[in-house]
Amino acid sequence: MALAATLLYNAYFCGRCCRHKALKPLLGPLLSDSMLKSYSSYRRPGSQPEKKPTWQNVDLSFKKSIEVLKTQLSMLKKETEDHLAGPGGQSLTHYMLEQTRVVWEFRGQEDLNKWVISSDVEIGGKSEVYLKLGRNNQTALLYGIINTEVPRDGETKYSGYCSMRSKPLVGSFARKKYYDWSNFNSLYLRVRGDGRPWMINIYTDPYFSHQKEDLYNYFMFTRGGPYWEEIKIPFSKFFISSRGRVQDDQHPIWLDKISTLGFTIGDKVNGPFQLEIDFIGLLNDRAHTEEFAYETYEKNPPL
Repeated sequence: MALAATLLYNAYFCGRCCRHKALKPLLGPLLSDSMLKSYSSYRRPGSQPEKKPTWQNVDLSFKKSIEVLKTQLSMLKKETEDHLAGPGGQSLTHYMLEQTRVVWEFRGQEDLNKWVISSDVEIGGKSEVYLKLGRNNQTALLYGIINTEVPRDGETKYSGYCSMRSKPLVGSFARKKYYDWSNFNSLYLRVRGDGRPWMINIYTDPYFSHQKEDLYNYFMFTRGGPYWEEIKIPFSKFFISSRGRVQDDQHPIWLDKISTLGFTIGDKVNGPFQLEIDFIGLLNDRAHTEEFAYETYEKNPPL
């Protein structure tokens, strides 16, 4: 359990070094990729930082600046219209009566571009991971090879993981946006795996800085074979881990500030893996009444 959580932490937070890409909708045409990389918080042990000053990569093009401004203003207009229409751009009646919602589906390359894949290659490992459209361009196929060989850098202790994570929502002028799933109580997926276990990771934007590395996790077990399976996981089952360790102080997930969702495989078994995903959605199961599955502690109890 501890090893799985440690691998999960490495997979997720090495992928989070790409969070600076949230600036790309606003500054992308003006900054080169090498400058955007300078925002990365992770550098492989032994690697040298770039010597070229980042300001030399700035392209102060007036024409590009005008185009970016027009794009951001159009996004702001659309967000304002959706806000006036109702929650999520829907009418209040539809929002209150909504029982299911498809958040991600995979019907083209644009849908795949909403996701980021990563592996232990970022820390010197040798695992491989790929993401492409499945048969008839109706699914996402995540596949690769797990290699548990530990890099010889003198620091890394564990290796052998691959992951897939959704990109965070970005509003106009690079503002943070979140998914609001407070109207639902379960995660609903249709997948086809090869029998290997996965970890589902949900990251919420924290209210306090010391919670920035908290991650909500739960397991997903695939049965293998040619048949699809529909998996329902109540949000009450997700537990908190931080820096790869399951926390004693547990509390329910904050469904109104969902930032990203991801999948991680790190079962210490060398060899190929495959996970095919049809859609990822939400379900409001009226029969599920559990608020939280784990023991909680009363903070500052009276003496």
